[in-house]
Amino acid sequence: MLIPYDQLSAETLTAILEEYASREGTEYGEVDYSLAEKVAMLRAQLSRGDIAVSFDTQTETCTLQSTR
Repeated sequence: MLIPYDQLSAETLTAILEEYASREGTEYGEVDYSLAEKVAMLRAQLSRGDIAVSFDTQTETCTLQSTR
């Protein structure tokens, strides 16, 4: 189920973005970005509609997924 990110509290959205950005396998290439920079990039992708917040009701977990 997709969750409109603008309906989440600022704290909840930040926690989701930080958790996602800090997962192994989410490297951004040769440049090392700080967690804050990664979160800012994810926020921009949300704003553009490139990604969305997804909630799995069976596992009760959130993730980000491409909208394409």
